[in-house]
Amino acid sequence: MEVKKAAEAMSGGVATAMQMEAINAQAKGKLEPEDVYVFSVRLCDDQPDRDMDCFDTNALPVLARMFIGKTGVLDHQWRSHNQVARIFETQVVRDMGITYIKAWAYIRRGGNADELIADIEAGIKKEVSVGCAMASSICSICGSEIGSCGHQKGEHYDGQLCYAILRDPLDAYEFSFVAVPAQRAAGVLKAMPGTTTTLKALAEEFGAQTEYRNLVKHAQLGEKYEKQIQDEVVRLCLVLDLGASEPVLRNVIGKAGSEDLLQLKAALEQRMHQMMPVVTQLGHAAACRETMESSFLI
Repeated sequence: MEVKKAAEAMSGGVATAMQMEAINAQAKGKLEPEDVYVFSVRLCDDQPDRDMDCFDTNALPVLARMFIGKTGVLDHQWRSHNQVARIFETQVVRDMGITYIKAWAYIRRGGNADELIADIEAGIKKEVSVGCAMASSICSICGSEIGSCGHQKGEHYDGQLCYAILRDPLDAYEFSFVAVPAQRAAGVLKAMPGTTTTLKALAEEFGAQTEYRNLVKHAQLGEKYEKQIQDEVVRLCLVLDLGASEPVLRNVIGKAGSEDLLQLKAALEQRMHQMMPVVTQLGHAAACRETMESSFLI
């Protein structure tokens, strides 16, 4: 899942000698301190935000390393002419019970970049949003994937606030100067161009979480029913002794579609009825003549 969260640009200035080494590790040609403007950015932290999302504390060191070398853009527009900065160093900071990622970025001085630098110094360009990919979003109440349980973000359960814990970083994309860092819906997930947008991401973006949970519930029931059909087909195959082992049967049957499974089950049941017809144990009784005297019959 792709995540964009608000951050904040902080103080800037002239790079130190040690910072210049890290900057030149990112640059193609050698840069001098007078060539660049350096500023720090507070990125994501481990506290619930107004979208009721928070990054897992243990995920922050991994995510911090991923942000090194990532570009800074304007309004999350991933075009080359919108690239204005680049992160050259990150650090995980723990302060007053809060853990967050602090990053340092540089801007090459000159041209339009000087206007951006002036806006940063004036506090106009202050709001920053970060884009990254996380593998899972976990409910803080029950530990299930958020949206798959009945808990709602922002609600309290037995005094505990429900929020989504973002875990297992996959990638860091960029950070961006934006006018309004908060997205239009809670837990907004934006897909990168060329990637697949998940149904869950769309549901969260457009406020259709209830419909999504209903779909998930019905899908889980369908999966349970499909598993029962698969088990029954495997049982019939083994009873009819088709010559294949159970692992082979499960492998083949697991790749079959639902309609094919139902047709296969019906065919196997018909073959079972032909080979092993159901015969009642008392079927011969009708052919037997009663030899007892009727006077003793009740």
